[in-house]
Amino acid sequence: MLSSKNSMPSITDALLGRCTAISIPKPHFVTANIIAPPFPAHIHQAMFGLGCFWGAERKFWQQPGVFSTAVGYSGGYTENPTYDELCTGLTGHNEVVKVFFDPSLISYQQLLIVFWQSHNPTQGMQQGNDKGTQYRSGIYTFTDEQQSKALESMKHYQNQISLSGFKKITTEIQKATTFYYAENYHQQYLAKNPLGYCGLGGVGIEY
Repeated sequence: MLSSKNSMPSITDALLGRCTAISIPKPHFVTANIIAPPFPAHIHQAMFGLGCFWGAERKFWQQPGVFSTAVGYSGGYTENPTYDELCTGLTGHNEVVKVFFDPSLISYQQLLIVFWQSHNPTQGMQQGNDKGTQYRSGIYTFTDEQQSKALESMKHYQNQISLSGFKKITTEIQKATTFYYAENYHQQYLAKNPLGYCGLGGVGIEY
C-alpha cells in the first residue's frame, strides 16, 4: 500500500530514482564560493530541514561566517531524486539545506539557534501551509559532537517553548545520510527570485 504524503513511505514503496546525479552544482549565486567538494580544509558542514528549502537556505547564507550553502534531498530512500519525485511523497527524503561554515567565525551552536528560531519545530510532517514528509523538521549530524549539541539544544528549546504552551517538538535528529543536490534552479532560489515564495516563520520565542 502506498504511503500518503504525510507519512513516510516504506523502502519497498519508495521510488527507485537513478544512478546519475540530476545536476552539476554551480558556484553559489550570492557568495560565489563553491557548493560542492572539495572545500578548503577549515570549512565544516552542517545539515538542516526546516520546511521549504528556499527560505531555509536564505536564513543560513545570510549568517556571517557561512562560506556557502546548498539545497538538496536527504533522509529518504530514492537515489538521485528529482523535485517532482520528492513531491509525490514516495522518496522519503526531506528538503534540506547543507551549510558550509568557518567554525572560527560562526559556531555550530549558533547555527542551531538559527535553526530553532526560524521555524515551528512542533508541526510534524508540515511547516505552515506546506504539508508533506518533505517539510519535516530535522537536524542531520556529521559528528558525535554535532549529535550531542543538537540533542542538548532540542531539550533546551523544548523548555523554552513549553513555557508558552507549545506542544512537543517533532524534530528528527539523526546521523546524516547521502545528500543529493537539488536542481540548479532551486539553489539560492530567493536570491535569483527576490519576490519568490517563502513560508518560513518561527514561533516568536528566542532560544
